[in-house]
Amino acid sequence: MNIKFGASLLSWVTPDWNPEAGKYAIEKTAKAGFDLIEILLPPSMEFNVQEVGRQLKDNQLEVVCSLNLPKEAHIAFHPEAAERLMKQAVDKTDALEAHHLTGVLHGGIGVFSGNPLTENESEKIVQVWSNVADYAKEKGIDISIEPVNRYESYVCNTAKNVLDLISKTGKENLFLHLDTFHMNIEENNFYDPIIMAGNKLKHIHMTESHRGMLGEGTVNWNELFKSLNEINFEGNLVLENFSSSVPGMQQMVSLWQKSPHDAEELALGSLEFMKDHSMSYL
Repeated sequence: MNIKFGASLLSWVTPDWNPEAGKYAIEKTAKAGFDLIEILLPPSMEFNVQEVGRQLKDNQLEVVCSLNLPKEAHIAFHPEAAERLMKQAVDKTDALEAHHLTGVLHGGIGVFSGNPLTENESEKIVQVWSNVADYAKEKGIDISIEPVNRYESYVCNTAKNVLDLISKTGKENLFLHLDTFHMNIEENNFYDPIIMAGNKLKHIHMTESHRGMLGEGTVNWNELFKSLNEINFEGNLVLENFSSSVPGMQQMVSLWQKSPHDAEELALGSLEFMKDHSMSYL
């Protein structure tokens, strides 16, 4: 396995971040010993790329960008708006000298039609993904798409949902991005989806069942690391857990219970957990 360990910006600050908060997250990620930070791009795309780039270099951190489509860019309803926004995200990724864009890129989080995904909606998604993949390929950027649970989307809930749509595009720079929190709800286990994905899996959000310390919930980590070893995983394991110690986090991610660990404890403990489990399967 060739693994890089990362932390999401959301492990330190809320999704609605500003330059000061972004700098704080970058510095905390580096100090904790991670290889990279995943920066959630704001839908407005308004942030100082040059400043963030300098902060990353100063802290010797690699970066992966992510985007969660807002309701105004739900592909099935607004394909043109979604394509424009995703291409803007590709541009920002390129400007940060990154080569990987991830996130919920199949539909707006919290948007529902009231029915399962239709064939017509699937065709729109395939077309948008194809156009964006071609645009990203010119800049040397890979795109990984994250399925989320049924309470957040009706479009892609499982690894197979994403892989089937990627297959229809025929694009080699489209990949799967898994999240163990969502897998714990939607998948039958943690082994089969990873084996099925194989080398199409490049990015994983490492998140406990309750968004807390890795190893203290119900995620089957042994099953997950066993499967990663079997596919000789080459990609990123990125911590995305939340602590109520971060001001505003409870309200923004529905974290209504008080966390037993603060953000720094979660980061340090979870990084150690990931490294220990990775080594045990080498």
